[in-house]
Amino acid sequence: MATRTDHLVGLLLGAEEDWPTAFEALARRLGVLKPPGGGEHTITTERLTIEPFNLRDKARQELVIDRLAHWYYHPREWLKKVALMDDVYLLNSPFTFQSMEKHSAYCALIRLGMHVPETVLVPYKHPVDNARWAYTSSRYNQSFDLDEVAEPLGYPLYMKPFDGGGWRGVSQVKDRADLHRSYDDSGEMLMHLQASVPDYEHFARSLTIGPETMVMKFRPDEPMHERYAVAHDFLSPEVGRETRTISQTVNAFFRWEFNSCEMLVKDGMVYPIDYANACPDVAVTSLHYYFPWAMKALLRWSTFCVVTGRVAKTQVDTGPWFEIADDEALDYQAKLEAYQALADDHFETERYAEFCDSTLPHVDDMVLEWIEGPDFRSLLQSTIQQTYPPHEWERFEGHFGGLLGMWVSDERRIRGADA
Repeated sequence: MATRTDHLVGLLLGAEEDWPTAFEALARRLGVLKPPGGGEHTITTERLTIEPFNLRDKARQELVIDRLAHWYYHPREWLKKVALMDDVYLLNSPFTFQSMEKHSAYCALIRLGMHVPETVLVPYKHPVDNARWAYTSSRYNQSFDLDEVAEPLGYPLYMKPFDGGGWRGVSQVKDRADLHRSYDDSGEMLMHLQASVPDYEHFARSLTIGPETMVMKFRPDEPMHERYAVAHDFLSPEVGRETRTISQTVNAFFRWEFNSCEMLVKDGMVYPIDYANACPDVAVTSLHYYFPWAMKALLRWSTFCVVTGRVAKTQVDTGPWFEIADDEALDYQAKLEAYQALADDHFETERYAEFCDSTLPHVDDMVLEWIEGPDFRSLLQSTIQQTYPPHEWERFEGHFGGLLGMWVSDERRIRGADA
């Protein structure tokens, strides 16, 4: 009789209900998995609570999907403990969370030769309160002319916090008056000034989960429910590959496995502008059409990691990446290809594809059936009623229902073509 192993996946959550409910429902539907290596495997989920913990307590979870610890220090320290002592697999390394405060990610991609717009870090307008600050400031702070710093970047430019956070504190600076107004308003936030890409053609936002990446057309000026446009061929094949490589390079470099990246495209050139997100948007009311893909990718990658016993790499190893970056014999395209090879090696892309084919072939049909069924309709309706005022419920049920219905039709066509 085959031995059966149950793998416990922990969810460390904030205020979200929609995607965790979807993930839990789909995990329950996976059934008994029988990979080629033998044995039987099942997946169980639980939502984690925050409570005192002894550093010698053994964690029960094999993998944790974290959506909280970037801001909440207590669970962050628990994640560090279970990674160091219990070999719990974490989709995003808590040891590189500082890099998820944007600044390190900018620096890394510039070193790797990516086309990051010119960016300057300016000192605090009002430093965080500290008794030692006054002395340090009076002795060591170099006075500077903000206008002279901004002038080489050109207007319009963007001022945004070095640590990001859901568009918090981001402002478009159109002229000198805007510059000083935004800097004065920044208060205790540490800010970047970043050159813009005028008249860009496309704003691409990619969501990467393990080795899977979905590049989506993003419209930042639209309301949240309309920002992700359903557009499959808005990038050329070459630019599409580049956006995928940039996204997976960022993740493999920093040991992140659940992250979103933002890139502007103009004249065939890709400009990465934001690519470090501890809690990438996976809300059904944001992703709508792309929500089923995100749930499938998250389910497949989590299952692959625990069933195959994948060992997490939590520390950055810059050597292989910088060896490519500093090789003057390689042009930009050759470097991209080398970065993609490193990313594929890190994510075991080929092994992952084989695992999905052999052990998870039923996931596509399973998710399609669930999206068409009453449980998902109930989840969507509940989410809409928690998100929007009552007089808009009917409108948004039609809006999101139509977009998910489009996904169902497209998925059925694809599944039929693949049969």
